[in-house]
Amino acid sequence: MTAIDQAITDQPAKSGGLRVFAVTSGAAVICLFGAMQFPQPIVQGSFLSAALVFLVGGIIQIYRARSPAKSPASIPELLASVVSNDPDFAFLTNAEGEVLLCNKAAQEKFGQFKNEVLAVLLTAIVANPDVVLYRLVTRADSMGSGKEEIVTRSGQYGLSVLKVAQDRYLWRLDQGTRYEQSNTRASDALSIPLMTLGKRGAVLFVNEACRSFLGFRPKSMSEVFGDITPRTGLNCTLESADGDVEVTLAMVESKAGRNEIYIIPSSRSAGDQTGPRELAAEWDAIEDLPVPLLKISADGELLASNREARSLLDLTSTEGKRVGDVLDGLGRPFSDWLREAIEGRGGYVSQFLRGRGESRDVFVQVTLNTAGGLLDPHLIAVLNDVTELKTLEAQFVQSQKMQAIGQLAGGVAHDFNNLLTAISGHCDLLLLRHDQGDQNYGDLIQIHQNANRAASLVGQLLAFSRKQNLQPEVVDIRDTLSDLTHLLNRLVGEKVVLSLAHAQDLDPIKADKRQLEQVLMNLVVNARDAMPAGGEIRVVTQNLTLHEPVLRDRATVPPGNYVVVKVADEGHGIPPETLTKIFEPFYSTKRPGEGTGLGLSTAYGIVKQTGGFIFVDSEVDRGTEFSLLFPVFHVTVAEVKPVAPAYVKPMTIVDEGVVLLVEDEAPVRAFASRALRLRGYTVLEADCAEAALALLADPDLMVDIFVTDVIMPGMNGPTWVREALNERPDTRVVFVSGYAEDAFGDEGPRIANAVFLPKPFSLNELTTTVQNQLETFRQEV
Repeated sequence: MTAIDQAITDQPAKSGGLRVFAVTSGAAVICLFGAMQFPQPIVQGSFLSAALVFLVGGIIQIYRARSPAKSPASIPELLASVVSNDPDFAFLTNAEGEVLLCNKAAQEKFGQFKNEVLAVLLTAIVANPDVVLYRLVTRADSMGSGKEEIVTRSGQYGLSVLKVAQDRYLWRLDQGTRYEQSNTRASDALSIPLMTLGKRGAVLFVNEACRSFLGFRPKSMSEVFGDITPRTGLNCTLESADGDVEVTLAMVESKAGRNEIYIIPSSRSAGDQTGPRELAAEWDAIEDLPVPLLKISADGELLASNREARSLLDLTSTEGKRVGDVLDGLGRPFSDWLREAIEGRGGYVSQFLRGRGESRDVFVQVTLNTAGGLLDPHLIAVLNDVTELKTLEAQFVQSQKMQAIGQLAGGVAHDFNNLLTAISGHCDLLLLRHDQGDQNYGDLIQIHQNANRAASLVGQLLAFSRKQNLQPEVVDIRDTLSDLTHLLNRLVGEKVVLSLAHAQDLDPIKADKRQLEQVLMNLVVNARDAMPAGGEIRVVTQNLTLHEPVLRDRATVPPGNYVVVKVADEGHGIPPETLTKIFEPFYSTKRPGEGTGLGLSTAYGIVKQTGGFIFVDSEVDRGTEFSLLFPVFHVTVAEVKPVAPAYVKPMTIVDEGVVLLVEDEAPVRAFASRALRLRGYTVLEADCAEAALALLADPDLMVDIFVTDVIMPGMNGPTWVREALNERPDTRVVFVSGYAEDAFGDEGPRIANAVFLPKPFSLNELTTTVQNQLETFRQEV
């Protein structure tokens, strides 16, 4: 950079620093004037504190402007000179909250300290300083400074922060009223040993009880616990000033990355194995302990509880209650568990239990410890909130169950499709030999129609397992609903009113129109059944733009543009205990014979396979609302050029060509071969891929097209076709399967000149597909 460029760059910085100094100095004068107008000490202290913050900020800005080449390391020296004689407490910290320097007043108040964290120092005044400090740091990062008034039992204080460098913060704690408490920390008053650990295991603080218990002031966690990893409820042996002592640990995690560990000693040494281990701490000393504890008699009565336990279990009092009244899920009588613990027969092993009553969804890990000695034997239960862990476990089990059911449904659907292909195919063959005047024609039509109904049911199974064959297209939901209106009105009946409300500028989506109609019909029919006395069903469509991910239920909806379809009713609603099961297959609240339990699971599978989301909100006796979210599909409109219509040769009833038919199901193979021979084709049959390759080993054998199943024992369809195409690259291929087309899409490169025909297929569908493939080849040649 040239000297001129440097001067251009520095000039705004200097003038900007002067302007900032002028503004902050003016603000400081205004605050001083305000302090003179109010005689109250609290108000005067607040104004004076603000004035000093503005003044220090101005000095720093003018300092930066006048000395741009100076290292930022000189800023602490400047701050030290500014605040050294400040009568209030002043600290300079880094971004991690570690105190780098402080003034004389702070040293006199909090004593000599080194590498201490500001949050730990302020525990003598504020019960939970982490939250206050986090709010102020966030404000300073965005606005440059921040201040809060803190009201405690000992008085009112003003805590302010000023961001003076990239990772430097100046803190001031002014005394709105005199701080008259002793120099000891609040945690020093605890009779239970307490230590605070940093992120890397360094001991940041120990109270007086902990120093007395250990006999020294540890610097790292390993000096106390060795190879032990502390956790709540852990029973272990520690070396104390009086020898080895068995203890129970309770750990509280802090937002600042620190952990507070409470050490609850027993009343006997580690070598004494003559009786049950007892906790030596008095109950009054652990009422305010931030670890949930219960005092339990030998017969299961709750004798006492501390504040954290009552908060966790959502109890106002435990008086008159028993363990079974507040906890559940042991799987055996509580009395047996408690008796084993009293007798020292393994009762200390942790148990995962569930809160009862209003806290039924709260899961706790409970560890029992004996106390009271022989005269008053009882138990102290250490609770650990594991609700999040159990929730994740339940979600994993549910997902595994749904995946297993989906795989089962897909497999059953595949087998049924093979059967239905044979049934409907041979029915087609019979219909070729019977006209409408034949007495058996009506029976054959009934067989054909019921086979189609069975195929529809199989399609619902595939929809649930998300393995159906979709034919996506650009869809305007308004047109889809408009086409469905007449049918939906007939479905809901006369007692139910169906109302539609559309957004005028509704975006298009990409979905299978037929399946989308199925979803809407299922939801409307369910809404009708929820209102036997009549009511209104509202279908609303609208656009939705999400600027950030939305977490709901067990799904995360990514940012983007969506089309929302809501189907709401005024029915009896869905109870909360049932709401989580409604998308499971074969689950139905209707009476036997009134539903299959596949309607909502089918809707769920179709929506998810389309790339959308489905959510439900319900209130008992108020109604239910289903919300469908589909990603917007934007179509690029290009200039349309007139294209001359291509000549399409009409299909012939009889064709010619050699077809290699590979199908492991004998009934399906028999139908397909007869259907193709009726159209004039020469058919070679093989019951497996290996047999097909053996036929193709003859170089003189001419084959025009392969018709093969996808999933077969041994080598599957795509694998043997790729191998055969190495020698016969121009051969056309038709894949048939009861699974979806993507069941074999990721196993290798895409096969050229191949089409997919899903099962069950009819005689005409099979022969038309084969004829189209051969006709395309002939046109290319």
